[in-house]
Amino acid sequence: MITKNYKIADTVICVSSLYESVHRLCEAYASDEPAAFSVTISPEDIAAERQRTRSEFAYEGLPAPDYSDALLEETAVYRKIAEQMPARDTFVFHGSCIAADGQAYLFTARSGTGKSTHTRLWRELLGDRAVMVNDDKPMLRVTEQGVTAFGTPYNGKHHLGSNIAVPLRAVCIVERAAENRIERISRAQAYPMLVQQSYRPQNSESMRQTLRLLDRLAEQTALYRLGCNMDISAAETAFNAMKG
Repeated sequence: MITKNYKIADTVICVSSLYESVHRLCEAYASDEPAAFSVTISPEDIAAERQRTRSEFAYEGLPAPDYSDALLEETAVYRKIAEQMPARDTFVFHGSCIAADGQAYLFTARSGTGKSTHTRLWRELLGDRAVMVNDDKPMLRVTEQGVTAFGTPYNGKHHLGSNIAVPLRAVCIVERAAENRIERISRAQAYPMLVQQSYRPQNSESMRQTLRLLDRLAEQTALYRLGCNMDISAAETAFNAMKG
């Protein structure tokens, strides 16, 4: 068993794993501070991740990839972390999060819609003014002072992200469209996608806390729907509307 501490979303977590790969993944978040909680992975946890993968691909009518135990362990670690973070007013959200001029913008959509492509267009448009927070699974902390987006080691297949914390200005639901358009939407309009794209804990109390955090997120954060093409003008349309 390999054991090391990591500070993710201002929370120090002790991770004990069977394989080294998860520690290589998290090395930029290494910490010498005492841990708030521990995560330990067993062979049973890896087997459970393999079964989840098979079930998800079977639901889509596709053959499951033959992921290695080490890769499945990386997912198992993040799942166990995500289960405990709602108690710290923090949850995992599926989306591509970029910071521009010191504020974070979180783009979410169904898989394959182009949210990562859109944040790439922001980087092309804004240059050094734009920094990727996390391209896949950022963490969001919701407090009375506002919402903060955190980078995490789990930042997508292209590993785009930073170990930073940035105030979240807006959440935007991305849709494909021939012409670029953006509109402010209500909590009720955004809420189904917010729930779908949030990590939903298996623990009932953690799930209730996640829903409470989502309610507060929707109250405190500007919500948008963006119809966009894959041209850089889409980034210009979105940024000009949301920057305030």
